[in-house]
Amino acid sequence: MTKTSSQAHNSGRIKEGGDSIMALTKEEAIKRARADLAKRLGIGENEITESRVEQVDFPDLALGAPEEDEMSGQMITSGWRIELAAHGQKYEYRADKNQLRLFNFKGANYRV
Repeated sequence: MTKTSSQAHNSGRIKEGGDSIMALTKEEAIKRARADLAKRLGIGENEITESRVEQVDFPDLALGAPEEDEMSGQMITSGWRIELAAHGQKYEYRADKNQLRLFNFKGANYRV
Protein backbone atom coordinates (compact mmCIF):
# COMPACT_ATOMS: atom_id res chain seq x y z
CA MET A 1 0.00 0.00 0.00
CA THR A 2 1.34 3.42 -0.94
CA LYS A 3 1.46 6.03 1.81
CA THR A 4 0.79 9.71 1.25
CA SER A 5 2.22 12.60 3.18
CA SER A 6 -1.24 14.16 3.28
CA GLN A 7 -2.10 11.54 5.91
CA ALA A 8 0.13 13.51 8.29
CA HIS A 9 -1.78 16.72 7.64
CA ASN A 10 -5.11 17.26 9.38
CA SER A 11 -6.35 20.84 9.67
CA GLY A 12 -3.35 22.13 11.64
CA ARG A 13 -3.34 19.15 13.99
CA ILE A 14 -1.14 16.08 14.12
CA LYS A 15 -1.91 12.59 15.35
CA GLU A 16 0.02 11.18 18.26
CA GLY A 17 -1.06 7.91 19.87
CA GLY A 18 -4.47 8.24 18.23
CA ASP A 19 -5.20 11.62 19.84
CA SER A 20 -5.28 14.94 18.00
CA ILE A 21 -2.95 17.57 19.43
CA MET A 22 -2.21 21.14 18.47
CA ALA A 23 0.25 22.00 15.70
CA LEU A 24 3.96 21.76 16.42
CA THR A 25 5.90 24.87 17.34
CA LYS A 26 9.60 25.17 16.50
CA GLU A 27 10.47 24.57 20.17
CA GLU A 28 8.27 21.46 20.40
CA ALA A 29 9.75 20.09 17.16
CA ILE A 30 13.29 20.51 18.55
CA LYS A 31 12.28 18.84 21.83
CA ARG A 32 10.70 15.87 20.01
CA ALA A 33 13.70 15.57 17.65
CA ARG A 34 16.11 15.50 20.58
CA ALA A 35 14.05 12.81 22.38
CA ASP A 36 13.76 10.73 19.20
CA LEU A 37 17.49 10.88 18.47
CA ALA A 38 18.37 9.94 22.05
CA LYS A 39 16.11 6.90 21.80
CA ARG A 40 17.49 5.83 18.40
CA LEU A 41 21.10 6.15 19.57
CA GLY A 42 20.52 4.75 23.07
CA ILE A 43 22.00 7.82 24.76
CA GLY A 44 20.80 10.53 27.12
CA GLU A 45 19.26 13.71 25.73
CA ASN A 46 21.98 15.65 27.56
CA GLU A 47 24.53 14.06 25.18
CA ILE A 48 22.86 15.74 22.19
CA THR A 49 23.62 19.31 21.16
CA GLU A 50 21.67 21.62 18.90
CA SER A 51 23.99 22.60 16.04
CA ARG A 52 21.64 24.71 13.97
CA VAL A 53 17.95 25.43 13.47
CA GLU A 54 16.82 27.38 10.44
CA GLN A 55 13.56 28.23 8.72
CA VAL A 56 13.40 26.77 5.20
CA ASP A 57 10.98 26.09 2.38
CA PHE A 58 10.85 22.39 1.51
CA PRO A 59 9.93 21.23 -2.03
CA ASP A 60 6.98 19.06 -1.02
CA LEU A 61 4.61 17.97 1.75
CA ALA A 62 7.11 15.26 2.81
CA LEU A 63 9.63 18.04 3.57
CA GLY A 64 12.00 16.62 0.97
CA ALA A 65 12.34 13.50 3.13
CA PRO A 66 9.80 10.91 1.91
CA GLU A 67 9.73 7.47 3.44
CA GLU A 68 10.19 4.53 1.08
CA ASP A 69 7.27 4.27 -1.39
CA GLU A 70 5.65 7.46 -0.06
CA MET A 71 3.94 9.75 -2.55
CA SER A 72 3.91 13.41 -1.62
CA GLY A 73 2.03 16.48 -2.78
CA GLN A 74 4.31 18.81 -4.72
CA MET A 75 3.67 21.98 -2.76
CA ILE A 76 6.32 24.21 -1.24
CA THR A 77 6.07 23.76 2.53
CA SER A 78 7.60 26.11 5.09
CA GLY A 79 9.22 24.57 8.13
CA TRP A 80 12.45 24.12 10.05
CA ARG A 81 15.69 22.22 9.40
CA ILE A 82 16.94 21.03 12.80
CA GLU A 83 20.55 19.88 12.97
CA LEU A 84 21.54 17.95 16.09
CA ALA A 85 24.93 16.49 16.99
CA ALA A 86 25.96 13.57 19.18
CA HIS A 87 29.31 11.81 19.59
CA GLY A 88 30.88 13.61 16.62
CA GLN A 89 28.04 12.89 14.19
CA LYS A 90 25.40 15.28 12.83
CA TYR A 91 21.76 14.38 12.32
CA GLU A 92 19.11 16.31 10.41
CA TYR A 93 15.45 16.55 11.30
CA ARG A 94 12.87 18.40 9.25
CA ALA A 95 9.64 19.72 10.67
CA ASP A 96 6.64 21.86 9.96
CA LYS A 97 3.56 22.57 12.03
CA ASN A 98 2.14 19.14 11.15
CA GLN A 99 5.02 16.68 11.26
CA LEU A 100 8.58 15.81 12.20
CA ARG A 101 10.89 13.73 10.00
CA LEU A 102 14.39 12.34 10.40
CA PHE A 103 16.35 12.84 7.17
CA ASN A 104 18.82 10.27 5.81
CA PHE A 105 19.41 8.35 9.04
CA LYS A 106 21.43 5.26 8.10
CA GLY A 107 20.32 5.76 4.50
CA ALA A 108 16.57 6.16 5.10
CA ASN A 109 14.04 8.83 6.02
CA TYR A 110 11.62 8.39 8.93
CA ARG A 111 8.41 10.05 10.01
CA VAL A 112 8.65 10.58 13.77
